[in-house]
Amino acid sequence: MIDTHAHLNFSQFDKDRKEVISECLKNNIAVINVGIDYQSSKEVIGMAEEYEAGIYASIGLHPLDADQGFDSEKYKDLNCDKVVAVGETGLDYWYKPKGKAKRESYKEKQKEIFVKQVALAEELDLPLIIHCRVAFDDAYDILKQKKLKGVLHCFTGSLLDLERFLDLGYFIGVNGIIFKMDLREVIEKTPLNRILLETDCPFLSPPGFDQRNSPLSLKYIGEEVARIKNIALEEVLDKTQNNAKVLFNKL
Repeated sequence: MIDTHAHLNFSQFDKDRKEVISECLKNNIAVINVGIDYQSSKEVIGMAEEYEAGIYASIGLHPLDADQGFDSEKYKDLNCDKVVAVGETGLDYWYKPKGKAKRESYKEKQKEIFVKQVALAEELDLPLIIHCRVAFDDAYDILKQKKLKGVLHCFTGSLLDLERFLDLGYFIGVNGIIFKMDLREVIEKTPLNRILLETDCPFLSPPGFDQRNSPLSLKYIGEEVARIKNIALEEVLDKTQNNAKVLFNKL
């Protein structure tokens, strides 16, 4: 199994990070730890470099941190064999600042930073890990003319959004959000060869798992996908693992 979106560098794992990673590797779970800013991008690379295989990194600036600004050259200098993607990047309009002018400025800043990261992914020939929340139209407009590969992490869009991004060749990231929102139809209509499993740990823990999520819960996500699609769990695990290797070709 491959957890294509984790944050094992977060403080929730400070007391037992190495133990959690050891348990993941023992259970044949590979992990992509995803940076959300420059410092965390450096951290996830450092973590990945401690292991010969199984732990990887993605570098990027989360849209909610767009005010930090994005220095493409600094991020480009982080690129190495352990970096498999650019992200977590994208757009998040869930939070709405008061006042029309502030809202527009907020959106424009996010789009500006997203465009820079899209350009970086093109330059480094890396796929994108995209965070998109209540912003699918703008994300689509930015990506539709690009010949990039990527994943819509924690997908919560409509069936129209799904169709548009599938048509662009993007993968759909499925995690514990499927236990909190009604995404059954989305799962049904997403071809199995376009689904990636992820946890977004330490967040979005599935029912019956620890309050703090970890890559060890990945099987719960796979089981729910198998149940919705009425297919065998092994088929889900085998296909989604292959999908991850197709998208993240450094794995």
